[in-house]
Amino acid sequence: MTNSTSPSADAQRLYGPVAGDLHLVSEQIQSIAQNVGFEFLQRMLETALAGTGKMMRPAIALLAGRLGTYDLDRLVPLAASVELLHTATLVHDDVIDRAEERRGEPTPNALFGNAASVMLGDYMFAHAADFIAQTDNTQVVRVFAKTLMTIAKGELTQDITVFEYSEDVQRYLDRIIGKTASLFGTAAQGGAMVAGVTPEQVEAMRLYGLRLGIAFQIVDDILDFTGDPEVMGKPVGSDLQGGTLTLPAILYMQRRPDDNPVKKAFEGVRRKANLDRAIREILASGTIDESMAVARQFGDEARQALSAIPAGEARDTLDGLIDYVMTRRS
Repeated sequence: MTNSTSPSADAQRLYGPVAGDLHLVSEQIQSIAQNVGFEFLQRMLETALAGTGKMMRPAIALLAGRLGTYDLDRLVPLAASVELLHTATLVHDDVIDRAEERRGEPTPNALFGNAASVMLGDYMFAHAADFIAQTDNTQVVRVFAKTLMTIAKGELTQDITVFEYSEDVQRYLDRIIGKTASLFGTAAQGGAMVAGVTPEQVEAMRLYGLRLGIAFQIVDDILDFTGDPEVMGKPVGSDLQGGTLTLPAILYMQRRPDDNPVKKAFEGVRRKANLDRAIREILASGTIDESMAVARQFGDEARQALSAIPAGEARDTLDGLIDYVMTRRS
């Protein structure tokens, strides 16, 4: 494979030595819509694939690949599978949440219905599996399969704990490892495996990705309270309003075991008024700062994992992603 597209300034700044190769990943992902041969499914795929973000997960896979033999014929399908798996989970998320918009754009379920969107997500999962098979590495395929199971368990755990006010920090961390961090870990681990680095370095990259993914999700949950609704594409406190407890809310509830507006709201007592009160008090309580401290701890652990990786541009870029995750605003 060859590089023919110049990366954007943002991508170059974030992803350094692999920024110019991310278009290959995007092209492989978009190819599933172009080659499907079924107009209705093509329109659904184009809708689902239109809102790709910063491509951090595939970039991590490529950066891990830079640590050894940088074989784009295998790394690009790996990176594409990771991003496609992530996008498929968002399609299913929107069905479960009955979400009609994601970042200001209509969701597939809003346009095509829930039943069709479930099948769309399944189709994308199948294509992600096809991509991962193109690595010709059975160990990577096994990691991918286990990650898919972990993500499904994480999604189910979140679904059955909606409006459950007995959540604690450890259960929250277990949930976000399954729902989010496991895929970061797979991107980093899979890239290192395809690159043929030592088992110690593969494990270091897995830990890096996992810890970075935990930090990423905690920051995301903080931004649900502190972010600009126009930038985030959702109202302040939308997770709490949807019945999902995240770290700022859990820490707040631990401080307020008696007069607890979250518990009252989840029990159906003046739900809107109590949720509005809870959001105001969470923002004023100091639990946002406490949550950020927890995120920084996991960021530090991700950085510590990189100490097992040889110095170079790829490691420096992976290190820089930790700083980006901790300071991002969207």
